[in-house]
Amino acid sequence: MENGVPSPKVERPDHVSPDRVVDFDMYNPPNVAEDFFAAWKTLHEPGVADVVWTPYNGGHWIPTRSNVVKDVFSDYERFSSRVILVPKEVGETLSIIPVQVDPPRHRPYRKLLNDALGPKVVRQLEGKVRDIAIELIESFRERGHCEFTTEFAEVYPIRIFMGLAELPVADLPEVKGYVDAIIHPTPDLDQASAFQAVQNYMRPYIEARMGGDGTDLLSNLINQTVDGRSISPDEGLAMGVQVLIAGVDTVLNFVSFVMLFMASNPSYREQLIADPELIGPAVEELFRRFPIVTMAREIREDTVFDGALLKKGEMIIAPSMLAGLDDRVNKCPMDVDFRRTAIDHATFGYGHHFCPGSHLARKEVRIMLEEWLARIPDFQVAEGTQIRFLGGGGGSVTALPLTWPSQGKG
Repeated sequence: MENGVPSPKVERPDHVSPDRVVDFDMYNPPNVAEDFFAAWKTLHEPGVADVVWTPYNGGHWIPTRSNVVKDVFSDYERFSSRVILVPKEVGETLSIIPVQVDPPRHRPYRKLLNDALGPKVVRQLEGKVRDIAIELIESFRERGHCEFTTEFAEVYPIRIFMGLAELPVADLPEVKGYVDAIIHPTPDLDQASAFQAVQNYMRPYIEARMGGDGTDLLSNLINQTVDGRSISPDEGLAMGVQVLIAGVDTVLNFVSFVMLFMASNPSYREQLIADPELIGPAVEELFRRFPIVTMAREIREDTVFDGALLKKGEMIIAPSMLAGLDDRVNKCPMDVDFRRTAIDHATFGYGHHFCPGSHLARKEVRIMLEEWLARIPDFQVAEGTQIRFLGGGGGSVTALPLTWPSQGKG
């Protein structure tokens, strides 16, 4: 298997029609190492139903088109967030708030995240975000090359998050290793053990700040009230773990896909350099074209969905890739068009669990493009490099060496 983790198949249940079955492992999609998005696009091939079933990872359902993906994200009366990861037995070991909580109990927790990461807060962070982007770019600009994933992508968003949460930047490699194993399981560290490690890392920080008067992100979240009572230590830990996982993984992997595209397509760089006002729309189009996250849901009751009978307790995933890349809602979806109108995607989820960090993510990507193109306008993938990808709960680029005309010593 591409990720080194074999996923045994289970028997097809009697209520699953044979024509709904696909040979598709979300952790190891077909030929994922060569092209992450093409691997998922195989589920848009002629003859593939809008809702299919796979025998991998305990057996689960997959919606393949935008409308049904959005239904899975938003219809909490049929699709519960209690378990957000497959296989189900692994997903049940997670405890994250509010992403694993359904409405109406979800709403007061979500409000705390909205307040902590809303547009006003993000606007105030812009200077710090820009300073970090500039510092990182300048650290390698003069020498004419960098390994983007390790020298920028794995540092930029995590330093921003660690600063918000007032966590030691020196802990970055340790934390990233745990989160990587949750999203991309390996034989060396399984998902359940990695999640336990994240909890163990966060627990002393939560305990130390609970009941305090700190102004950092964690303190602001856990020293609040929900339904007229104080947040419990277990709830505080579950909320802290959620923001840590979200802050460490998603933007980190997304920006590598963005910079791979920009390095490989000089005409798109030229568009943004000639018209910097286009960067805002470009960011939204890039989010549509390069969605990487797959969440899971548990089916609450027996239900008919796109003509298929789904049984209570079964699992269904919601791949954001299959929404933004659906040609039924986006014309020529594999093409990038910075002037595309009516962009349709579910990259940040959909409905009540729409990503509260979306404002910060958009800001981080926009500032990265602004500062990078101002300093390194002409760059490309290092000659002879074979780019490789990983599947999982989030797609990733394993390495991205970039080169450009040397600008001095270094």
